Amino acid sequence: MVSLIVTTYNYAQFIERAIRSGLDQSLSKTDFEVIVVNDASTDSTEAILENYSDVLRVFNLKENLGLAGARNFGIRKARGQFVVFLDADDYLHSESLRVQNLFLNENNAFDAVAIDYYMVNERGQHMEHISSSDKPIACGIMFRKDYLFNIGLYDENFTAREEEDLRIRWEQAGYGIYHIPVPLYRYRMHENNLTKDNQKMSDSQLKLNQKHNR
Repeated sequence: MVSLIVTTYNYAQFIERAIRSGLDQSLSKTDFEVIVVNDASTDSTEAILENYSDVLRVFNLKENLGLAGARNFGIRKARGQFVVFLDADDYLHSESLRVQNLFLNENNAFDAVAIDYYMVNERGQHMEHISSSDKPIACGIMFRKDYLFNIGLYDENFTAREEEDLRIRWEQAGYGIYHIPVPLYRYRMHENNLTKDNQKMSDSQLKLNQKHNR
């Protein structure tokens, strides 16, 4: 089974598109679950999620844990052998989970599998095909869940670049990420992207360098 984990904080304007893309997967409905971790949003996110309570596993946190903490919460609740993350402002091609699930099920020697992504604008128009090998992102990677536990999950001390820290520790443990050059993930660019918070990104880069002596 695959657990698709959607984490969200005040992304009411985007969350339904993400949810629909998860529910519309071609993979058999018995072979995946969609988990939504609402990280104590203060907008209308919780009310929107109520409409999907019969088809999603929804967790409305009372305290904001941050992105790393919310992802760890989702991993701990996941029932699947494999987990993949979807940010609430992004969405997936309908074949995404089927392709990645098939790959990992048929290749036991591989630890995780990543797909390429399209950069899209706020209206969902394709802007650029990006190789996840050249420019990796945190989402759209299907991991063997047990291996995430083996490396200690996400470091919740990071408010940004948590995926870079996890990837470093993943590789240090001897695990790899196979790359399928098919753009099945949609990475939405908008004015509130975390990566546009220069101060937070800079502070997290310093913390990353100090942690790994870089």
